[in-house]
Amino acid sequence: MRARCGIAGHRQQSEGNRKIEMDSKMSRNELIKRKEGADDVLHEVWEHTADGTELLLLKYPLLEETGIVRHCFTTRLGGVSEGMFSSFNLSFSHGDDRAAVEENFKRLASALDVPYESFVFTDQTHTTNVRQVTAEDAGAGLIRERDYQDVDGLITNEPGLVLSTFYADCVPLYFVDPVRRAIGMSHSGWRGTVGRIGLATIRAMQEAYGSEPADIICAIGPSICQDCYEVSADVAEAFAREFAGHEERLLAESPKNQEAQTPEEQKYQLDLWKANEIVLLEAGIRREHLAVTNICTCCNHKLLFSHRASHGKRGNLGAFLCLK
Repeated sequence: MRARCGIAGHRQQSEGNRKIEMDSKMSRNELIKRKEGADDVLHEVWEHTADGTELLLLKYPLLEETGIVRHCFTTRLGGVSEGMFSSFNLSFSHGDDRAAVEENFKRLASALDVPYESFVFTDQTHTTNVRQVTAEDAGAGLIRERDYQDVDGLITNEPGLVLSTFYADCVPLYFVDPVRRAIGMSHSGWRGTVGRIGLATIRAMQEAYGSEPADIICAIGPSICQDCYEVSADVAEAFAREFAGHEERLLAESPKNQEAQTPEEQKYQLDLWKANEIVLLEAGIRREHLAVTNICTCCNHKLLFSHRASHGKRGNLGAFLCLK
């Protein structure tokens, strides 16, 4: 069932918005910059909605090959939001017009071939809390209020529910168990990463569905890269403690440290991709079952929302996962 698209009388897109859309269609191949030396694990896919609109989505062949899920990571292209939200913003909480965000979700539902009311939202507050959701949760966050708070991960074994998480630099984590036919999605910022929300999600799937880590297929989604992610000394120390023995792989000193007067003023470049890879591998995920992004949201801020690149003036991207 495809959702109907189009808001009657919706205002026209701004000139800047149209320029982004026009520029994207002039260079449709490999629009997004990718980090050199990393495996190319994501495909750019132009999806058509029921009304002919095109959305640029990112998809993992590793997840597609399971044959049991629909999934995507969104970009800024294909929506109706304007200004700093242009154009495919999926956040209701940053000041965008609600009708525009709803229209964007209708387009996404059509592209994924799922009902509009099937999305289930997290309530992201940088926790490691994971919630099991069922058909009773359908529409939570989109068409009705959520009856839960402080949830950064979702799991389910019910077909048709679209697990929905939101981003503008933090790390999306996808989990697909083709043996037990169960899935999970988690939002992993630096707090979630140092708290190992990836491990918490796997444990939740083990407890709820009997999943075995060796069976689970995982993907680490587009997010901020180490070159773009400068953190303070206290954050670096938290990672050094939690990931003892991996410090050189995760942390690099910032050039700014030459000017630092005290240890507290020092800055570091943090690799969230590698940290989450370590979390998942140590939790029992097989390396051949793990796809690690090579796409940075900050490096691609014209096509992907980035909190750091925009200094907080932005919308949200989304990562979505649904059992067929």
